Amino acid sequence: MSSWSLEYTIDVDLENAVVYAKIYGRWRAETAESYHAALKKEAQPLMGRPWAKVIDLTNWRTSRQEVTEVIGKHMAWSVENGVGLQIYVINNTSTYRQLNEMFDKGNAREVSQTFRTMVEAEQYLKENWIEPGKGRKATE
Repeated sequence: MSSWSLEYTIDVDLENAVVYAKIYGRWRAETAESYHAALKKEAQPLMGRPWAKVIDLTNWRTSRQEVTEVIGKHMAWSVENGVGLQIYVINNTSTYRQLNEMFDKGNAREVSQTFRTMVEAEQYLKENWIEPGKGRKATE
């Protein structure tokens, strides 16, 4: 399953219960709301079981404060709907600061990890979520 727009792409690995997203550019609230709706739709088959997100923010730019509010609510929705791990790849100090505000607004800090490269993020995912060749780790 996948979804895309000029501002984001979303792909779902159903076998391993992982949602992958890439975020592009500077967002407005409307873009954040569209992303939230698209991710909810794509992640629907994962509802009722633990799932993870890997979000590539390397091409995202610091956005308006209104986006922090919307994505904070999106993170809260994710936590309320079974996300067990959120991994963010981010390499910009300004966007990192805004991402941390979103963690706080969404009460998502406990399930969130940040890395500077996708290689580090994928390694963490494999070690903490997916057993190589076996699908999702049975941690529950």
